[in-house]
Amino acid sequence: MLLTVPEAAARIAPHIRRTPLMRVTIDGRPLALKLEHLQLTGSFKLRGATNALLSGPLPDLAVTASGGNHGMGVATAAQRLGIPARVHVPATAPEAKLRRVRDLGAEVVAHEGGYADALATALTEAEQPGVRFVHAYNDPAVIAGQSTIGAEIIEDAPDVDAVAVAVGGGGLVAGIASAIGDRTVVAVEPENCSCFNAALRAGGPVDSTVDSVAASALGAVRAGTLAYEALHDRVVSLLVSDEEILAARDRLWEELRLAVEPAAAVPFAAWLAGRIPGELPCIVLCGANSEWSPA
Repeated sequence: MLLTVPEAAARIAPHIRRTPLMRVTIDGRPLALKLEHLQLTGSFKLRGATNALLSGPLPDLAVTASGGNHGMGVATAAQRLGIPARVHVPATAPEAKLRRVRDLGAEVVAHEGGYADALATALTEAEQPGVRFVHAYNDPAVIAGQSTIGAEIIEDAPDVDAVAVAVGGGGLVAGIASAIGDRTVVAVEPENCSCFNAALRAGGPVDSTVDSVAASALGAVRAGTLAYEALHDRVVSLLVSDEEILAARDRLWEELRLAVEPAAAVPFAAWLAGRIPGELPCIVLCGANSEWSPA
């Protein structure tokens, strides 16, 4: 899988926000935090979606299947590029995220049959001329877009020796891994929402359970083949509990005033538990699309 990181970075630069990197000390240990939850749309997904839509002639219609963050990324990229978008979603997708997709001008089509039906319909539409299907994670152009996060981390903190990433289908971690040289790559997942870990144990992508407080962002049933092929012999795979995830999310707010969704706190939970290797690891805070209400 060939990822052209500099080309992707140049292509998407006018359309995304370069997010900051913060150095902190917590529990007496140094840590770098990549604040990707401050990305436009509140998630890293905009990078991959934008790169995919710009990797060739502009389509007449952008189509995807997504329960939330990726749908927002595709809708935003399409809006900025002046093309219509249609997002197929499972009927159970969080309304908070679907509302944002609609507000971005995309058509939202709900499927009672869940993500599998949403994906099947999107793929059928993609067979029509002028339609670009943007997969949430198993698309080389999407992965190349996500790789720009890794490049920014190394530019801003070259002394980082490990990067820990929350994993759904694997597009983000595969992209980042391609841009950080020989530094350690750590893939962290919820215990009951861990298709990438399941793929590593099975010797290839397999269907797995999706049941976690972080499922709306990390709820891929099966890991992407591209991510598995790129990382199966390199990545450190870790699992954390839902209780650890929520405690980590709360601590990011209480100590650093960083408001993230549960998925973004997944790698931080593993770091708090002392399980992330490296003298100076970087944790990617990947999104902030939760419902917020007054206490």
